[in-house]
Amino acid sequence: MTDLFPKLPLFATDKELAIAVVGKERASMWIKAVIPQLERKGFPRIDPLHDGRPVPLVMRFYDGYFGITAGLQAVAPDGEERLGTWKRDSGKRIKTKWGDPEP
Repeated sequence: MTDLFPKLPLFATDKELAIAVVGKERASMWIKAVIPQLERKGFPRIDPLHDGRPVPLVMRFYDGYFGITAGLQAVAPDGEERLGTWKRDSGKRIKTKWGDPEP
């Protein structure tokens, strides 16, 4: 099976997108039933100037839809790393096997 998205024009028709996403056999069903549902979830709308949907945005939509980009957000560091230092909680005393606290 080949990836048809790289072969699509920058702005593709619903039929072209449907074939790339679900194949020729299910394309008409996908256009009629699935696209309206996906549009409610943020699927890119048809650009009236280009008479098609922007393929890069469709690909980005599916990356988010499948959770591919969910863990790729940049995160600020939580503080300075001090790998050689250990902090011992002075309030807790470790008991020996006989129940007495360690000196």
